Amino acid sequence: MANGGSGGGSGGGGGGGGGGSTLRMSSNIHANLLSLDASSSSSSSSSSSSSSSSSSSVHEPKMDALIIPVTMEVPCDSRGQRMWWAFLASSMVTFFGGLFIILLWRTLKYLWTVCCHCGGKTKEAQKINNGSSQADGTLKPVDEKEEAVAAEVGWMTSVKDWAGVMISAQTLTGRVLVVLVFALSIGALVIYFIDSSNPIESCQNFYKDFTLQIDMAFNVFFLLYFGLRFIAANDKLWFWLEVNSVVDFFTVPPVFVSVYLNRSWLGLRFLRALRLIQFSEILQFLNILKTSNSIKLVNLLSIFISTWLTAAGFIHLVENSGDPWENFQNNQALTYWECVYLLMVTMSTVGYGDVYAKTTLGRLFMVFFILGGLAMFASYVPEIIELIGNRKKYGGSYSAVSGRKHIVVCGHITLESVSNFLKDFLHKDRDDVNVEIVFLHNISPNLELEALFKRHFTQVEFYQGSVLNPHDLARVKIESADACLILANKYCADPDAEDASNIMRVISIKNYHPKIRIITQMLQYHNKAHLLNIPSWNWKEGDDAICLAELKLGFIAQSCLAQGLSTMLANLFSMRSFIKIEEDTWQKYYLEGVSNEMYTEYLSSAFVGLSFPTVCELCFVKLKLLMIAIEYKSANRESRSRKRILINPGNHLKIQEGTLGFFIASDAKEVKRAFFYCKACHDDITDPKRIKKCGCKRLKVGARSRYPKDPFEFKNTTHSSRLVTEPVEDEQPSTLSPKKKQRNGGMRNSPSSSPKLMRHDPLLIPGNDQIDNMDSNVKKYDSTGMFHWCAPKEIEKVILTRSEAAMTVLSGHVVVCIFGDVSSALIGLRNLVMPLRASNFHYHELKHIVFVGSIEYLKREWETLHNFPKVSILPGTPLSRADLRAVNINLCDMCVILSANQNNIDDTSLQDKECILASLNIKSMQFDDSIGVLQANSQGFTPPGMDRSSPDNSPVHGMLRQPSITTGVNIPIITELVNDTNVQFLDQDDDDDPDTELYLTQPFACGTAFAVSVLDSLMSATYFNDNILTLIRTLVTGGATPELEALIAEENALRGGYSTPQTLANRDRCRVAQLALLDGPFADLGDGGCYGDLFCKALKTYNMLCFGIYRLRDAHLSTPSQCTKRYVITNPPYEFELVPTDLIFCLMQFDHNAGQSRASLSHSSHSSQSSSKKSSSVHSIPSTANRQNRPKSRESRDKQKYVQEERL
Repeated sequence: MANGGSGGGSGGGGGGGGGGSTLRMSSNIHANLLSLDASSSSSSSSSSSSSSSSSSSVHEPKMDALIIPVTMEVPCDSRGQRMWWAFLASSMVTFFGGLFIILLWRTLKYLWTVCCHCGGKTKEAQKINNGSSQADGTLKPVDEKEEAVAAEVGWMTSVKDWAGVMISAQTLTGRVLVVLVFALSIGALVIYFIDSSNPIESCQNFYKDFTLQIDMAFNVFFLLYFGLRFIAANDKLWFWLEVNSVVDFFTVPPVFVSVYLNRSWLGLRFLRALRLIQFSEILQFLNILKTSNSIKLVNLLSIFISTWLTAAGFIHLVENSGDPWENFQNNQALTYWECVYLLMVTMSTVGYGDVYAKTTLGRLFMVFFILGGLAMFASYVPEIIELIGNRKKYGGSYSAVSGRKHIVVCGHITLESVSNFLKDFLHKDRDDVNVEIVFLHNISPNLELEALFKRHFTQVEFYQGSVLNPHDLARVKIESADACLILANKYCADPDAEDASNIMRVISIKNYHPKIRIITQMLQYHNKAHLLNIPSWNWKEGDDAICLAELKLGFIAQSCLAQGLSTMLANLFSMRSFIKIEEDTWQKYYLEGVSNEMYTEYLSSAFVGLSFPTVCELCFVKLKLLMIAIEYKSANRESRSRKRILINPGNHLKIQEGTLGFFIASDAKEVKRAFFYCKACHDDITDPKRIKKCGCKRLKVGARSRYPKDPFEFKNTTHSSRLVTEPVEDEQPSTLSPKKKQRNGGMRNSPSSSPKLMRHDPLLIPGNDQIDNMDSNVKKYDSTGMFHWCAPKEIEKVILTRSEAAMTVLSGHVVVCIFGDVSSALIGLRNLVMPLRASNFHYHELKHIVFVGSIEYLKREWETLHNFPKVSILPGTPLSRADLRAVNINLCDMCVILSANQNNIDDTSLQDKECILASLNIKSMQFDDSIGVLQANSQGFTPPGMDRSSPDNSPVHGMLRQPSITTGVNIPIITELVNDTNVQFLDQDDDDDPDTELYLTQPFACGTAFAVSVLDSLMSATYFNDNILTLIRTLVTGGATPELEALIAEENALRGGYSTPQTLANRDRCRVAQLALLDGPFADLGDGGCYGDLFCKALKTYNMLCFGIYRLRDAHLSTPSQCTKRYVITNPPYEFELVPTDLIFCLMQFDHNAGQSRASLSHSSHSSQSSSKKSSSVHSIPSTANRQNRPKSRESRDKQKYVQEERL
């Protein structure tokens, strides 16, 4: 081959890539050869080789010859001369030359500045000496020069600013350029990895080597970018010494040398790995890294990896080249990745010894690298592991599944709340659950909760985050979610703070997506107003606030009217699986009723035109379904609420097309019968399971539904508009004139009344003429007409002392034992009183309410109670038997035990200690029946309204005399519990297991215990059907409407209103009552009759809808039992056998003639030991059993009333 001259030479360093011829080399140029191993190098110095020739002739290859691969097309030096120094010199000259120029420029500039400064002073002195005329001529060329310099500086400044914008990430062009430079740097590093498998120095043809061409293009771009950076730099010296500049000095010039020499030297190209340090900045420019932890993690990783790869490249260079002072003979063949491995085991101090440095340069470098690398490894690696370990395990994003809805659940996410929610939401009775549940919480779940999520992994996902963070809301796809459910912590110490947190969650979610449907739990009723005041909150679009205090106290209040109703309603909207028991025990019948739930379904067109009782009877008898209500859509678009839920509306309503019915059934499949029913196809079918979809042509539900302007076709419309109802005292109408009735009615509020009388006016129950014949200008109801109302009273006027309470014979009243003090959280007693003051009760039917508790606490609650009539307060403690005897607790219709202090105790077992102690204290009390009889017969000490033998206390008023209770066990009590497991302490004679679920325990089945945990089921029930919550709220709150809630949100108080036909029409709504079978018109069915016959008779005759039984616990026993406990049976079948002691839960119509009728159907709680039971009016049914004790004239009763007033 021809000699390469200055432009070429043989490449050294081992086997080269590509074909090449082998050359025999002379020993006199042995120092310039590149040996592959030491043995071949020593053999090449033999005498035979040295005597061969000094010429460069070509010979046949021998085994001991040194092999240097070269490229055939490239003329290389036949002597195998190394050119590494040329590559290194190019970098060093560039670096030091530029550094020298910069320093020289700075020196000259400094000297010029100094000289100019001195010259300026000389010129200034000359200017002063020459005078003003000469100064003008002298300064003229100077000014021209300054203007030229200013123009030059302006041009340089603009160029500099342009370059600065180009290399910064402030603009899109700058960001693209920065990212492109980084990407090309990584590309150049990848090319280095590829070339590292080749010799350190080899001959290559630039025009045929593709990798060299790509590398050349990259470096040209780097050179241009270097120029931009140089122009934009403020301090050129510091810029020249930057890491990125040093990388360019030792990587860019060698590429140009490679093109010139037609050879490649791997050299210092590994320095491109230092560009990885900027990886964090690039990700921030791309808006990928946003959190401090992620930025710190990427910084640590990039510094560690770049240092590791750079050090491995240096070891690879020196070990494969050898030491220059050893004539490169002590080299060893190591691949780049073996050097990476060597550096890792060195940094980690493991040092296996299988790979190590042999060259002096390599070992010297390792000495210093161990000091820095070990420190870096010991500090960086643990921190990296910690950051990775602290990364959110549940920090991903939700991926929506096509065709499947998802909901987001947030708030109080714990094992208990989630398990209760999932158990009800994913219950098997819901056959249409195709919803994925996404939980979002800022705390990662514990192991138990994580295991619960894994058990439901097909329908449940968990993400760590907060709904207050819009980024987290985007992660869970809140904008496409079907709804967002917010759970509250029912056991928190500060309910107002918990409600405030949930309100903020609602605000955050609504701010992110105003159209999302939100269902949230609220603890306090007064905080509900804040939700209603949120602009984007819209209950018409499905937003609902489940106020636990409102519903809890509403359930308890309904139990005061019909004991056991709280248990029945709680079971109806909770999903319970059917548990079959073969033994004939009370649990068998109770559990059969527990399996019933509330469902909704559109009614078949076969029911169109029929009255509600007719359809209800047909559904019960033929379809085995119990329909209790319908949804009516008004055609009046001006109405504030077009949809209304009508509970047992009576026979005045005709079913329209597309009517939605509310049913009680055991599962959703049974309710489909009401939709599929066809009179032509199913009229003769006796088995309801065979009622399925038929082939008859039926109108589409909801299509062209025609609604009447008013569905109520009243036969007598005077009921809803009548302001005055004339009472009938005897068989003949009263002869009192209207004027006399008005005088009697206004006597209690007369200014001339004595202060003593006005102070205790709630205890004076007025007669019928005072109630029903007041002047129309007197405000008796609130502005909506839903509740009884009175003018605000000072709390001092309703406070009773113990002696005053003892002298007043209270009977048929409600005793509320409340534990609380100044620091206790308010529980909202208004929600307990409002259902008991519903306007669908006549004034004389209202039960008197006596609060027994701390006066300091009741003063805080009084602001919400001062507009309700018949309320008294006895300051004391529910644990005092003297206070309990003073309020005649043995004669009350219900004793309610509440506590506002439960959540202040950390130990869950002690949270209910006050309520349990009070309950056990009452049950252990003994009463003398003779005292009750004497008090009941003492006309002088009994208010007229309380007189059990007076005509005013006829069955119409619901105050039939009951035998006085002699033991506290028989007192009707309902106790509020916080912890479900504490129910085992309420009954000392039951055998409930501590691990038994609340709904399976005897106190809950009997209606004597209520826990707020049963309301958890309302979340899922409301999601699947928002009408369920409206129905429950209508039943338990006494008629609270969205309009009323808006009014309370505005004023936080009920506003009185004048009686108008519109407001009085609101009284015409049904209410819950209990029907006794012991006597009355249904007595014949009480002894062995069928429940279905009773259902049909009550519905046809009195428009009363029966839906359950309150039965004695031991009624199934053949031998009589002394136990007076009762339990609830929900929706028994048609053939269910009745017993005389049964009490029937029913929905009765509002009785407009209650003040005129002379007898009524008795209903209320009954003692199983006596046939004479206390009852309340449910309907005007003629009876002669209570006419014997009536006074002969009106005057005798008025005289009795005046005597009472004088005594007070």
